[in-house]
Amino acid sequence: MTTNKRMHTRTRRALTLMAFVPLLSCCFAFQNAENAPRKFELIAHSSSFWNLFDRNATLTTVATGFGFTEGPVWDPAGFIYVSDEEQNKIYRVYLDGHKETLLSLGDPDGNTFDQQQRLIDTASVLRAIIRVDPDGHYTVLADRYQGQRFNSPNDVVLGPDGAIYFTDPTLDLPKGEKQETPFQGVYRLGQDGSVRLLIKDMSQPNGLAFSPDGKRLYVDDSERRDIRVFDFSADATVSNERLFGEEKESGNAVPDGMRVDLSGNLYVTGPKGIWVWDPHGNHIGTIALPEQPANLAWGGKEYSTLYITATHSVYSLPTKAHGFMPYLKHQQPAK
Repeated sequence: MTTNKRMHTRTRRALTLMAFVPLLSCCFAFQNAENAPRKFELIAHSSSFWNLFDRNATLTTVATGFGFTEGPVWDPAGFIYVSDEEQNKIYRVYLDGHKETLLSLGDPDGNTFDQQQRLIDTASVLRAIIRVDPDGHYTVLADRYQGQRFNSPNDVVLGPDGAIYFTDPTLDLPKGEKQETPFQGVYRLGQDGSVRLLIKDMSQPNGLAFSPDGKRLYVDDSERRDIRVFDFSADATVSNERLFGEEKESGNAVPDGMRVDLSGNLYVTGPKGIWVWDPHGNHIGTIALPEQPANLAWGGKEYSTLYITATHSVYSLPTKAHGFMPYLKHQQPAK
């Protein structure tokens, strides 16, 4: 309140305060709600959520102190590959918390294994899909479509046909560089090195995953805050696009990384944490987390542990589910 607007009588001042205090309380309550510390919590919207999680499951911090974590991939040797988009490195992160630098690279993002369980990374600064060797050397597999450079490849997954599928939004287009491809696409990178455009009409395609039977492709859109599903055919084409679900709660968090379990449930990062969807598009629960997650991966014994990259940390959470790993040929979808 400015000096020239001060009240001139005790009574008027008291009446003003009586009216103003509830407003202040409301404002402070709203501010506190917005700034309240986040915590881990399993929030069920359906009883089927408890088929996937123990009610007493605990979240474990595997490692912390990162810039911004992304792209986890579990290696059976007992560590997780993790991209750090701010420290510009890909790490091996071990379960005792220590980490080793595999590769220093500007803005690495999503990762997966190919059929030979070699690490594949979406390298935003290179605007390319690369394969990374165990000694840290990398090979560019693709960086153009029809002669035009990709925008900033974001997430990547192995398809049922052994090809690599990835999204290419403009979310991490290097500053000062020109967008050459006039859309944000979803692509197929064949084992012969050919690049095929599958989808071009999404705003900012981000996370993607295949159903365990290989008949559906899910892609989320960070700008539209929704998840789309497409029928996937044996000739590696998509059709019948439709809305699967929306994640439009208040706040800045948007759909990002996603994974699928053997029963076809989807685990998609979003507001508050990770949203869990059944195969029919029902939001059955949320894994609320102390930091905003960007991505997740299955790992551990029988691939029943979720490893979650969330801002400055890597977390682990045991589940009752079994993760679908496209590069494990012995896995069979649940009936």
